[in-house]
Amino acid sequence: MSTNTAAPKLRTKRWTLRLDLFEEDDVTKVHAVLDTGDNQLESRTTAHRNPHDPPVPEIGDEYAAGRALVDLGNQLLRAGTADAAANEPSAPE
Repeated sequence: MSTNTAAPKLRTKRWTLRLDLFEEDDVTKVHAVLDTGDNQLESRTTAHRNPHDPPVPEIGDEYAAGRALVDLGNQLLRAGTADAAANEPSAPE
């Protein structure tokens, strides 16, 4: 009887996320780039301050950046779904 005692294969990767935030008057814009080493995903989002709210730039940053991160997450899920479907074994004919 033989047993497989090979050590598990370890894989390490580093993904880089860049968020560039731009503020102009009551609008915050974000350009987000996720570099996975294999792919690069991008998102551009905005947040508009309600004219009745006090001007607090950090809030616009949080909303615009949060929207960009959600969009990148959705893009990753779609890419994973497409890649999984493309790698399924073909059905026998």
